[in-house]
Amino acid sequence: MKGINKNLHLNFDRQLVPTRSGYGDALVELGRSKKIMVLCADLKESTKVDKFAKKYPQQYVEMGVAEQNLVTVASGLAAVGKIPFASSYAAFCPGRCWEQIRTTICYNNQNVKIIGAHAGVSVGPDGATHQMLEDIAIMRALPNMVVIVPADYEQTKKATIAIAKYKGPCYMRFARSASQQMTTSKTPFTIGKAQILKEGKDIVLIAAGPVVAECMQAAQDLEKKGINAMVINSHTIKPLDKATILMAAKKCKKIITVEEGQITGGLGGAVTEFLSEVYPIPIKRIGMKDRFGESGEPVELLKKFGFSAEHILRAALKICN
Repeated sequence: MKGINKNLHLNFDRQLVPTRSGYGDALVELGRSKKIMVLCADLKESTKVDKFAKKYPQQYVEMGVAEQNLVTVASGLAAVGKIPFASSYAAFCPGRCWEQIRTTICYNNQNVKIIGAHAGVSVGPDGATHQMLEDIAIMRALPNMVVIVPADYEQTKKATIAIAKYKGPCYMRFARSASQQMTTSKTPFTIGKAQILKEGKDIVLIAAGPVVAECMQAAQDLEKKGINAMVINSHTIKPLDKATILMAAKKCKKIITVEEGQITGGLGGAVTEFLSEVYPIPIKRIGMKDRFGESGEPVELLKKFGFSAEHILRAALKICN
């Protein structure tokens, strides 16, 4: 594919790996510091913190199914100098404990890392109750909160290490199923700095999470139709990389955002809110439109709800023509 950013050392010819595994592996590295604490709400295997719990039992706290306690205890640990990671399914944390996150963590600007696993429709057979689609909106609204949605295993690993170094509340969400690998151990990661994976001049595809891979495939398909698409991995939704997005908007004049969540208050909302005030251009937001998910295989659900490369391709052709 033409226009790939060689400075990012990307590699698309590898096996599929769950993003959550990057979180678990990063925690094992971070655990060498006694400041790192990991708390979990009875989901240590699913959230991939089991290896950390086995290697550093004195730094692991099993909270049981008690998400409000999970984040409140994490806030207390942060208050005495620890760096706590509070892990659960995104449907339950932040889903069940948003008020405690707001009051005990964000209001006090505590150094707590909230981790929401199994987010988006690609959770699959678990269905609507476990497919968290509203988390970006509710966490983005909180003062002091950083919001990160890494695209693949390597980026999740780097993001975990980055938020451990960042002083302040952070929310990171990732999916359940194995996903396309794009970044490598050499690919840089900086909180708040979006990555231009592919240069282009006709339209910008902006995404976060595993659907970034769908945008890359759509860009390749668009190339065959004579349309040169730029692809941006906006892994940090708050703070948004306004400089990169404004540059891309001025260059391409048309944007499509793609996310595995509600378009209300999500990545598309963040991009639209910003550009509407400084550089209004046509924007198409692809995401869940005021409905819940359902059970099914991840690939089936991506197609059903319009997140696949095929749907992105059709949307791009429509806006370009």
